[in-house]
Amino acid sequence: MGEKTFSAERFEEHRPRLRAVAYRMLGSVTEADDAVQETWLRLSRTDAASIENLAAWLTTVAGRVCLNMLRSRAQRREDPLEVYVPDPLISHESRIDPEQEILMADSVGLAMMVVLEMLTPAERLAFVLHDMFAVPFDDIAPLLERTPAATRQLASRARRRVQGQAPAPDPDLGRQREAVNAFFAAAHDGDFEALVAVLDPDVVLRADGGVARSGLSVVLQGARTVAGQAVTFGQLTPYIRPALINGAAGVVVVDGAWRWSVMAFTVVDGKVVAIDVLVDPDRLALLDLTPLDRVQGEVRGDE
Repeated sequence: MGEKTFSAERFEEHRPRLRAVAYRMLGSVTEADDAVQETWLRLSRTDAASIENLAAWLTTVAGRVCLNMLRSRAQRREDPLEVYVPDPLISHESRIDPEQEILMADSVGLAMMVVLEMLTPAERLAFVLHDMFAVPFDDIAPLLERTPAATRQLASRARRRVQGQAPAPDPDLGRQREAVNAFFAAAHDGDFEALVAVLDPDVVLRADGGVARSGLSVVLQGARTVAGQAVTFGQLTPYIRPALINGAAGVVVVDGAWRWSVMAFTVVDGKVVAIDVLVDPDRLALLDLTPLDRVQGEVRGDE
């Protein structure tokens, strides 16, 4: 077996973990795959036999690649986006694709991914590598050209922000779905008070319309404010299909080839605390909805 073949086989063993690292760092499936490919190219130019801990080496290299991509992205954006909803991972509730299951491990819901987008590249790297992948601060610090103590502070600051704005959802998927169904039932009936009842008092709704639907990009907070907007969702009932969005209960609003939105819900103690909506047509067109092809029923507001 040639050295390159041996390196390739060893790399493939680590690819799922590297994709998970890159997705959390970049919030884009396409960019995550690009980062993983760049990590492979760097390994192919290295004497793999000389690497003592390949898993750690690959993780830190992938982290460095993602950090550079985040910094480049920040420089390209002249005007910061008011809200950016990362690429959602969509699956059928009865069957999760094995690769997506790895990407969604550790309950990284879309709400958390949105909050990660608000962090600086350095904060995101420190938090993702340490808190999600148990990389020691001593190994992360050189990537940021900081001391381990300073890197620890970055992660701590990021952790506080994530915990404050992206609470962990109910682990019971059935309870999540009950809340989502109640939300759409109330919207279908135009029942404002029922909508308020299923929403947490401090619920936040974030919608990303991209460039094409920039007028739909909005951040709303408070049960009555969000309920006032959600009443209009009742007209979407015939086009709503249940799905798991990053492992949590959500819906895809689609009618044949026409795609309107992906809606992810964060449910805590039976109440909806966050709704993250992607309505950017350019990005919706790139989503793989084949996991939903076998869905026979729809979420009906009058069920």
